[in-house]
Amino acid sequence: MKARHTLLTASLLACVSTAALAQVQPPKPAWMDTSKPADQRAAAAVAAMTLDEKLGLVMGYTDPEQLMKEPDDIVSPAIKADVKANHIKGSAGYIAGIPRLGIPAQWQTDASIGVRVSGMERTALPSSLATAASFDPKITEMGGVMIATEARASGFNVFLAGGGNLAREPRNGRNFEYTGEDPLLTGRMTGGLINGIQSQHMVSTMKHWAVNDQESQRTTVDATISKPAMRQSDLLAFEMIYDLSNPGSVMCSYNLVNGDWACENDYLNNQVLKDDWGFKGYVMSDWGAVHSSAKAAKAGLDQFTGYPCCGHHGAFFSAKTLKADIDSGAIPMSRIDDMAERILWPLFAKGVVDNPVKVGPIDFEADANVSQKAAEASLVLLKNEGDLLPLKAKSIAMIGGHANKGVMAGGGSSGVTPVGGNAVPGLEPKSWPGPVVFMPSSPVEALKAAKPEATITYISGDNIKKAVALAKKSEVAVVFVTQWMGEGIDNPLELPGNQDALVAAVVKANPKTIVVVESGGAILMPWADKTPAILEAFYPGARGGQAIANILTGMVNPSGHLPISFPASNAQLAHAEIPGFHKPDGIRVGITYDEGAAIGYKWYDVKGFKPLFAFGHGLSYTTFATSAPVATADGPNDVSVGGSVTNTGKTAGAAVMQVYVSPADWQAAGWEAPKRLVAFHKVDLAPGQGQNFTAKVDPKLLATYDETTDSWVVKAGVYHVLLGQASDNLPQSVDITLPESRWSAVH
Repeated sequence: MKARHTLLTASLLACVSTAALAQVQPPKPAWMDTSKPADQRAAAAVAAMTLDEKLGLVMGYTDPEQLMKEPDDIVSPAIKADVKANHIKGSAGYIAGIPRLGIPAQWQTDASIGVRVSGMERTALPSSLATAASFDPKITEMGGVMIATEARASGFNVFLAGGGNLAREPRNGRNFEYTGEDPLLTGRMTGGLINGIQSQHMVSTMKHWAVNDQESQRTTVDATISKPAMRQSDLLAFEMIYDLSNPGSVMCSYNLVNGDWACENDYLNNQVLKDDWGFKGYVMSDWGAVHSSAKAAKAGLDQFTGYPCCGHHGAFFSAKTLKADIDSGAIPMSRIDDMAERILWPLFAKGVVDNPVKVGPIDFEADANVSQKAAEASLVLLKNEGDLLPLKAKSIAMIGGHANKGVMAGGGSSGVTPVGGNAVPGLEPKSWPGPVVFMPSSPVEALKAAKPEATITYISGDNIKKAVALAKKSEVAVVFVTQWMGEGIDNPLELPGNQDALVAAVVKANPKTIVVVESGGAILMPWADKTPAILEAFYPGARGGQAIANILTGMVNPSGHLPISFPASNAQLAHAEIPGFHKPDGIRVGITYDEGAAIGYKWYDVKGFKPLFAFGHGLSYTTFATSAPVATADGPNDVSVGGSVTNTGKTAGAAVMQVYVSPADWQAAGWEAPKRLVAFHKVDLAPGQGQNFTAKVDPKLLATYDETTDSWVVKAGVYHVLLGQASDNLPQSVDITLPESRWSAVH
């Protein structure tokens, strides 16, 4: 009886204790309630913050050693200590968290192709321009997942990717970080990357906002362009990225746009991004791109990141400055709250708060396989006369480009330190935006492994006579040429050094010559008409050597298509000179984009120019035929297009169907050029196999922007729907008739 009484008493006490605990435990704060929408959680968190905590969110730091030199009234000793203790050495930036509220710190890393921290070896994807050549958003999304996984395992939760600037200026040193010259292609490919990154509970950044189309004098150049032209080109690309991926942040660029710095440009940041598009996230500055406090804040800048850096112009977003602006009424408190809410929103929306980063191991082998697959889907076979490729030769001369060591990568804030280190150290320039890096993936060694029966001999190409001698005694010659590009510089389209002379001499010595191009973008090829085979590899990433060898031997059938036009000469460029080109930084210059929205293939169409290689061009080891174009319209906002493609060759391969629309009278329709890309689709096909596809057309691709009413307008008329495999290869067409339509640009 006593034992039973004791047991009953214990049970009652347990029930009472449990009930009491349930009553005394505080409720979960609203901002930590995962059932609530992210904007409600952000607002609740801000309501619980002190002013200092809010201001702590809007200031980001880099380089603790430099930070220690800042006055204590600008950067407090407490912030200095926090940055010193928690900043990841060599990384882009750090923003303190708010531990009492469970808000994590923000650890920021560059860039679009991989985790970029000086000295931290990580896996590099092919350049963004290269993966854009895949014409397959699944490739960029897969790459985004991979680099985000490595970033989280390295301690980061904010990725300063991806780039969406159009290749308006072919000589732009950062074109390799972007995804081509067309708004639709850029929207889908960069959108894929951001979707992949943010699927791993990271904030991704859309950059560089906006009209940041040259690197020469990038911190002082004023880009002048009409609002309609901007909305139909540069901003349309960003709008499509935004629509497809909903990035958590946007990075404003260094340059001025129509007289105002991008980071204090009310039209860009408030009127377009936040008002018209309904962007909920935050606008962060590029490092050192802030020029004011109150003006920038009221014009839409939410976070001043990367302080102190890059010749910064003052601690505009320090607590001292912002408090003074609040006290004077220059910045209303409601704007400070808005800035803090915008910064917090993606931390909740993308899962950063609920899924904290955890440093851990990285499967570099698996990640390198992802990079290799991306490269193999992206390399572009530009020319293949006489079916010289795939290689069948028993003796092969391999010449130039450090191909015995590795493959080239771009420089600047996207310059990943490769696993295994730089394969060719010591090349100039060694300082920013260098060092020049070669990924340790040798095409020569990969080709030897793929063709053990062949005699393969490498020579550097520095001595043209020796290269010619080797080419003459070899059945086939493969010449590698390189063009290094980097942040902060623009380069001519001509290959540097004696590379053009080398190619010309080798081709003359051996008519069976293949040229492999590793470039940041388009180059001039004075030897192209005499060279039977040309493979554009761009910067092919961590396993680029293997990817090149697999393409050359036919183990992989090339399927890349050019995301940019290759001009036949400098005379075809929209601007003969780049303002401030190769002059010391800091010169105030201006550029007027009077070509408007006619970028790339559109410019060539307007002028009647024939490029060396057209946008969308790309060959295969098999052949494809397009047919049965279709176009249906239940009104201009509900247009579908498509067609059929069949593998008519003897080898399995991937076809890229491209659909363009051309008004019967493009000038009467108000278009910038005769045609626009409106859809594309990539599909793997066995020999004899065919496939149909249809796609909805974003109505903005059929419209013009009306500045006076902030609306999109489709003019009534007949529109030709063109189907093919490149912008200059569109053999199939069908017509649709559209009525006039107008709708607001406000989302």
